[in-house]
Amino acid sequence: MANPLEFRPYQSSDANDFKMLNVEWLETYFEVEPYDELVLSNPQTEIIDHGGSIFMVVLEGKTIGTFAFIIKGDGLYEFSKMAVTPKKRGKGYGNLMMQFAIRYAEQHRWRSLILYSSTILENSIYLYSKYGFKEVPIDPGIKYARGNIKMELILSD
Repeated sequence: MANPLEFRPYQSSDANDFKMLNVEWLETYFEVEPYDELVLSNPQTEIIDHGGSIFMVVLEGKTIGTFAFIIKGDGLYEFSKMAVTPKKRGKGYGNLMMQFAIRYAEQHRWRSLILYSSTILENSIYLYSKYGFKEVPIDPGIKYARGNIKMELILSD
């Protein structure tokens, strides 16, 4: 089966979709924290202008998902802000998004990807583990109250 999804770089016209997808997901499982509000309301200045990137996931001309790479250091990026519209969850799009994200990171010769999640999101933790992410010690002072697990995928040494 051909990949029906289009992954395209974020454009300023995507600001509303980027925020709405993430807010919907956060409100379903957690709450929107002040740091979420800052980043989701200012993706250009908080992610892209610092050297990160955002992708919009499009199916049949409609945006169904998004994710971001937030630069953390030389060759180290945080995989973040992954969200899929509720009607499209559980259909394998998360797998396709992870495959694209890892391939993109490898093509850019990044050293590793990290992510923060919550152990109550069993499906998400399973997905990350399936693609080689391993649990690592969580940083003190993590910016998200909901984050209780940090995972890392080593891409190259």
